[in-house]
Amino acid sequence: MSLDTQQQMLIEQRVGNDAKSPLLAYLLLIFVGGLGVHRFYLGRTGSGIAMLVLAILGAVTLPIGVGLLLLAVLGIWMLVDLFLIPGMVNKQRDEMRRMLQSEYAIRNA
Repeated sequence: MSLDTQQQMLIEQRVGNDAKSPLLAYLLLIFVGGLGVHRFYLGRTGSGIAMLVLAILGAVTLPIGVGLLLLAVLGIWMLVDLFLIPGMVNKQRDEMRRMLQSEYAIRNA
């Protein structure tokens, strides 16, 4: 069943209000990105844990030299995330939009 214009507007309003903020994701990346907090915020728990583990292992093994390599990998990952955040936010918005559309469709069936 197709949604009417009012329902589509309500969905877009909810997506706009409830979706994750790209600005907040960038701020988290800049200030605590090495701990993967921005990925936890965007619902990417697995990769957030991986970043957190990489940061801890890098800090712990820094005195023996291995940590420098781990922290370098983490730094590159954070740099790449600067470009990936818009896509992650858009994907989260699209998922929210699909979920809301299916809820409205079920209510109207």
